[in-house]
Parts: sequence; structure tokens; C-alpha cells
Amino acid sequence: MSRNREEASSGETGVAVLRDGPVLRLRLQRPAKRNALSHPMIATLIDAIESAPDDEAIRVIALSGEGEHFCGGADWVAVNVGGGRGNDRSRVGSIARRLPRLAHRLIPAMLTVQLPIVCAVRGFAAGIGCHLALASDFILASKKARFWEPFAERAFTPDSGATWLLPRLVGVARAKEMLLLAREIDAEQAAAWGMIHCAVEDDDLERETEALVAELAEAATASVGITKLMIQRSLELGLEHALENEGYGLELSSRSRDFREGLAAFKEKRKPHFTGK
Repeated sequence: MSRNREEASSGETGVAVLRDGPVLRLRLQRPAKRNALSHPMIATLIDAIESAPDDEAIRVIALSGEGEHFCGGADWVAVNVGGGRGNDRSRVGSIARRLPRLAHRLIPAMLTVQLPIVCAVRGFAAGIGCHLALASDFILASKKARFWEPFAERAFTPDSGATWLLPRLVGVARAKEMLLLAREIDAEQAAAWGMIHCAVEDDDLERETEALVAELAEAATASVGITKLMIQRSLELGLEHALENEGYGLELSSRSRDFREGLAAFKEKRKPHFTGK
């Protein structure tokens, strides 16, 4: 993998955005606050993810958190006191006004961007931090990691896709256990439930994550992106429409250079060299 590193954004907003060859690296950088998400952090993530496909060199997105925890949830002090701009409380209805352009824009952006997202989780992934991980395509977690939906313990209701993501990943009964009873689960249980890609030893997390990132950075990016989108859309479609989308997807992917390279590699009995085109 190329190690040509280009800093696209500083961590001043609490998120470091780094172009590292074919990898767009997004790193939450508020370790003193368990990387709790503020409005500027969410806005930075949205901008980076939505604009990533504009850079043809980017083939995979890597998401992580600095320090001992991936993300402890939303920074409710910052986001609920004057919208983070002062000491006065926000007006009634401010949550409903803000969510569509912040948390409720971020999760769909992750689910629909035609680039694979790999997320590495240490420590807590709670609330929106849990959903940030679950909206990724591959979640690798330290065996010490914990996934938690704290809403019920706060007499609050879930947001940022919790009631959509969890039932689809783990089933209704387990989703209720997490959302209605606020049960924490560890990474090994999350892997057994099919909620995450895998649980690894803490010392192996970075190595295992980088190996998967490297594999995806060398994959047939157009094919991977179209397939990701079809999987996402199939959750809301019947078989007839899913098959129709597969027909369109095959038509598009078969016109790529990587498709021709894949056929040539198969004929020549060698490993393909994909360029993402």
C-alpha cells in the first residue's frame, strides 16, 4: 500500500482527517472525553465521508479513536447547552431540528458511500459511538471493548439509527435486550451475535485492522462499492427489485478495468492486480 500521506484536515474539530495513499483515515481525537462526539466532529465526519468518492485515489476508509476508548457517545453537555455556543439552553425542539443534518445524516452517509469502511474499536463504543461502529462495513474490536446502548438508563430514546441497525444485525430480541435493558456486551459476544466482524487480542487490533484495510485498498473498488450499495438497498426491497438491482450492478461492474483484469487473471491462473478503476 502506498504510504503517500496527505493531511486533509487537522484535528482542531476533534477529528483528524488524513489521506494516506488509497486510504482515508478518520480518527476521533478527544481522548480526555472518551472521544464523545460534538457537533463540529459530526460535521467533519459527514464532510469527509460524503466527499471521499470525489477523490478517485481513495479506495477504503479507516475509522478509529485515539486513546483508550473508541467513542463514549454524544457530548451531551456540548450539544445541548446552547448548541455548544454558549450558556443558555437550546430552544424547545432543537433536537428535532438538528438531528436531520447531523447524526441522522452521518449514519446514512456511512451506509451508502460506495467505499468500504473499516472500524477499529477499543474500550467503549456507546450510544452514537456504537452506531458509528455498526454503520461501518467491517468492525474489528479488542476483546476488551464494550458495546453499550445507555439510552434506557438515561430515560431517553435511541437515535442515530439504533432501532434500524441493531435489529438487522442481531435480531429483535437481542436488540431489545440492548436498547430496553441497556445491557453492555463485550466484543466476543458481539462477534458471536454477528454484530461485528471479529474480536481480537488488544495487542493485535492495529495489525489485524491494517491487514484488512490493505486488502480492501487493493480490491476492485467499483465492484465492492456497488455490491455494498446493493446489500444496503436489499434490506428494504423484495427479491424482484433486488434481482433488478443486481442486473444493473453487473452491467456497471462489467464495464470496469478491474473486471477485465479479473477475467485475464482467471484465464492466466494468477492473482489479479486491481487498480480501483
